[in-house]
Amino acid sequence: MATETTKRRMPLWAKIVIWALVAVIILCAALVGAVAIVWRHEIASVASFTKVADRNEEHLDGAVYRMDISGDFYFDDYLAQGGASSDSELIDFITKNITRGLIDMTISESEIACSSFTAVTADGDRIFARNYDFARTNTALVFADPGNGRHKSFSTVDLQFLGMDPAQDVEGLMNKITCLAAPFAPLDGINDAGVSCGIYMSYQGGEETVATDQQTDKPDLTSTTMLRMVLDYASTVEEAVALIEQYDMHDSAQTSYHYMIADATGKSAILEWTNGTDETDNDGSARTLKVIWNDDDAHIGEREGNADYQWITNFILQPGYYAGDEFKAGLDRYDEIYSRLSATDGVVEDEQAAMEILQAVGRRNWNNDDGNGCTVHSVVYNLTQKTVLWVANEHYGEEAYTFSFAL
Repeated sequence: MATETTKRRMPLWAKIVIWALVAVIILCAALVGAVAIVWRHEIASVASFTKVADRNEEHLDGAVYRMDISGDFYFDDYLAQGGASSDSELIDFITKNITRGLIDMTISESEIACSSFTAVTADGDRIFARNYDFARTNTALVFADPGNGRHKSFSTVDLQFLGMDPAQDVEGLMNKITCLAAPFAPLDGINDAGVSCGIYMSYQGGEETVATDQQTDKPDLTSTTMLRMVLDYASTVEEAVALIEQYDMHDSAQTSYHYMIADATGKSAILEWTNGTDETDNDGSARTLKVIWNDDDAHIGEREGNADYQWITNFILQPGYYAGDEFKAGLDRYDEIYSRLSATDGVVEDEQAAMEILQAVGRRNWNNDDGNGCTVHSVVYNLTQKTVLWVANEHYGEEAYTFSFAL
């Protein structure tokens, strides 16, 4: 007797459910793949965001982070669109391009008191040294290698200017994504051609600081994006100045800055935008660029004219700008740096010796008569060797807070 086997058939509704699940899985995989492709550089950059030094509340320390930027972060596109004439325009660009409009970004700046100088080591290496004086804040050490003819660089970024709370560690995915704006907000840095640049408050405009805000038909740059352009595209100080001359300057946060740039040849320049004297320089749109070269600065003063090196703090160096020395912010630090450099004719033994000069004018050891209570970082860039010696929060000589890098 034959046995008949009955094969059960899957109900139609079950087939529909299975195929729907398969379709959802395929769609999700495609979406994940698309996100991974479109956001691959941003994902890599966020993944690199790591803490390298803890905060110390008693010492007014913020935390220090490292971030390795993947990709070109759209700076070519930023310049191609004509740059930006304000912080809000810059934020719009960053939001549109980096987060594709999905996450709001922020960039701001505040009053910062700083010191900087150039020098040469006993071995003949060219040095660019800088103190960043402010208040407790979190800091990022930013490495970028955008390619496409642009230079590899290291820069320092105050994360408070990206909206990070200076009293707390930078935690959470959203905060780390916001830090993708870091390449657009450097305060100092060096590139692999040995060009270095720094930003310094200049307190222009008499009783109330007035930002430089040029209004010609040139494309536009804000303070920190000018520095980014120098790091990315300039191989010499002359190239940097030539680039900057092609743009209108719009200092950020309604305050004013001047800048110093140096390269591995020993050439350096201080860039200032002024119009008239301190008492009359109240129209930011009327200011024009003045370039003070290290080998052509006798008009600034006798000691400047006799020195191959340059140094800068927080007052304008144009002759006749101030009614008296009492109006020159940071003159005491300016004089102290000169005193130490002139004693050796601008020669420092090595990077550590340069760091000791920075330590001497650090805010915790100096007569601090402004609102900047600490030196957030001190850095010595060796422009010849393309190296970095970086110290956090005046922890000089302490291994946990001292970092060395080579480009």
